[in-house]
Amino acid sequence: MTTRILLLSFYYPPDLAAFRVEAMVEALLAHPGGEVQIDLLTTHPNRYATSYTADSADPQRPGLCITRIALPRHANNFCDQAWGFTAYARGVRQAIKGKAYDLILASSSRLMTAALAATIAHTRKTALYLDIRDIFVDVLPELFPGIRGKVLARLFAVVERLTINQASRVNLVSPGFLAYFVERYPHKTFSTFTNGVDDAFFKPPLPQGPARAPTDRLKIVYAGNIGAGQGLEKIIPPLAQRLADSACFSVIGHGGTLQKLRDELQRLQITNVELIAPRPRSQLIDDYQEADVLFLHLNTFQAFLKVVPSKLFEYAATGKPILAGLAGYPKHFATTHIANASVFTPADLEAAIAALARLKLEPTDRSAFIRDYARTTIQQRMAVDILGTR
Repeated sequence: MTTRILLLSFYYPPDLAAFRVEAMVEALLAHPGGEVQIDLLTTHPNRYATSYTADSADPQRPGLCITRIALPRHANNFCDQAWGFTAYARGVRQAIKGKAYDLILASSSRLMTAALAATIAHTRKTALYLDIRDIFVDVLPELFPGIRGKVLARLFAVVERLTINQASRVNLVSPGFLAYFVERYPHKTFSTFTNGVDDAFFKPPLPQGPARAPTDRLKIVYAGNIGAGQGLEKIIPPLAQRLADSACFSVIGHGGTLQKLRDELQRLQITNVELIAPRPRSQLIDDYQEADVLFLHLNTFQAFLKVVPSKLFEYAATGKPILAGLAGYPKHFATTHIANASVFTPADLEAAIAALARLKLEPTDRSAFIRDYARTTIQQRMAVDILGTR
């Protein structure tokens, strides 16, 4: 008997930061417990305004039907994102008219995709499985200081409560989320299938670049989103200024605070930081190979004391030294599980300098980490959990 699944994910490859959902789909299709038919409703690539396309096509394959919903162009600010999600929700409701499902599945970071799925599940009295990738309510008061943030947090707390209570099962992408959700929803049982290392980094092992001469400047690479969550403008300009004679930085990505970072670099007249547009993953691997150190940073928000950045898994698989501004649970995770990862207090220049000095500037064998956190294996276990939802 075929299990009919409606899967909602705002992003899906070739859009960036959607590889978790792609691996989830592959695991569900490959599960030996019976046939599945997945209707995946997503958007055209739109993670950044510069990457927006309205004509992406997906190859047809048995068991998977991908419907991409067109969004208005955006500038990656909060209002534009809200308007874009409204278009997505409208497109989802149109696409599912007249269709029946056995299970609704949603992977959600900013809560609203999960809330949309919960509304559909409630209306249709269908089982709901949620994959929660962030605690949106937690970050709002710091993202919008003052009364606006407090009002938004209270509003979205209601949305969160209705959404989580509707779910048959809930997965949390970080074990650091457990305390928050267990306290608020003690009647729910939560799983913690985390992010992991993708096959691109797992098989074959990532080759190392040429050996670095002692007199060469360090090449420090950051790759990922450049937004309020990362707070790069707080640390990269002063760090680059302090290391002007000994290091150069490549910052690869885009996001809502890119202009803040650019402005701060110009204000300090920094010349050893190169800002590079987002690249496909195949090119990123080349950048990682050429790096001496991989850089990661989360902002000083209290909400980020609970997350585990997906980039950590990618960085760890390279075997490169990792310099990371982390606190709370992500700090614990990095220092416990990732060899040669040196952690400093976010936005603390002196701590970053000291952490860099502690790094061993040489490749590190992290084969055990790669084996333990292979995304394929994690998603295979998660597929069993998803298909057991009723």
